[in-house]
Amino acid sequence: MKLLATTIAGSLPKPAWLAEPNQLWAPWKLDGDGLAQGKRDAVRLALFDQEHAGIDIVTDGEQTRRHFVTTFIEGLDGVDFANKKTVRIRNRYDADVPMVVGPVARRHPIYVDDARFVASETSRPVKYTLPGPMTMVDTLYDGHYRSREKLAFAFAEILNEEARAIEEAGVAVVQFDEPAFNVYFDEVRDWGMAALERAAAGLRCKKAVHICYGYGIKANIEWKKTLGGQWRQYEETFPLLAASTIDQVSLECANSHVPIDLMALLAGKDVLVGAIDVANELVETPEEVAQTIRAAMAFVPAPRLFPCTNCGMVPLAREVARGKLQALAEGAAIVRRELGEVPTV
Repeated sequence: MKLLATTIAGSLPKPAWLAEPNQLWAPWKLDGDGLAQGKRDAVRLALFDQEHAGIDIVTDGEQTRRHFVTTFIEGLDGVDFANKKTVRIRNRYDADVPMVVGPVARRHPIYVDDARFVASETSRPVKYTLPGPMTMVDTLYDGHYRSREKLAFAFAEILNEEARAIEEAGVAVVQFDEPAFNVYFDEVRDWGMAALERAAAGLRCKKAVHICYGYGIKANIEWKKTLGGQWRQYEETFPLLAASTIDQVSLECANSHVPIDLMALLAGKDVLVGAIDVANELVETPEEVAQTIRAAMAFVPAPRLFPCTNCGMVPLAREVARGKLQALAEGAAIVRRELGEVPTV
């Protein structure tokens, strides 16, 4: 793997013929066989955009799912999507969510065929994303277990089954998305970290966790305004992650108030440093990306740094996302040259 290999947090905008642009969780415009084909065509486009920009570790852009959590849950037994309840999501906004009405179970693979497809369509290493167990719990109404911890470990078992099968499908990295880790610090310490490690247990590929401050939606932007001049939430979770079996940690850095020295708390881990702000449509310059990478290198050795996006880019315009991909790759290339690495053809 080259020095400062670039990657993205996960999602990319969907083509307008597949789903409404600039909208989170937009409904599909196709159905039946047309939808199945459309999703795969969208994956091919996502791969093209990443490869054309120069991204080194690619994803499927999450083109086959509407929501990073609930699409996975739709494949499970024990969850009622017809009768929803309103809950507070990560203490930020209310949402109508499905109900857990019985023991949750995975009766069949959920994303495995999709993972196999994306791995077959590229020669580059593939990262595949899954929701983390704590964030899954926080996106449901629990009418059965009556315990966030018990439900989280039930999900962890299911995620582990799915992650092992995805690894066998040919991916290089399995990433668990846990934005809830930036909110529920006592629960992260008491059982959240253990649930995450259970979800990742036994994987031979790289095991990553993505923890950020969320998409650039209004509820998240307003929440960030309340966090003050320094966002120190990572200070609670990074020491726990440093002592864990997780290999890589993806974090938000660009255009944020995260003190960059908090990365030093992740000694021994790969750090996917967010060098692209996904909360606005201003395309960074390669030099701005390079500045973020240089700042991170004061606290993380370059061989352990992977320039990345802050979060997913699905709500952005496609041309903006393409520009940000290009800036990410070119910014990393600037620093790579400064470190004396000779480009390979």
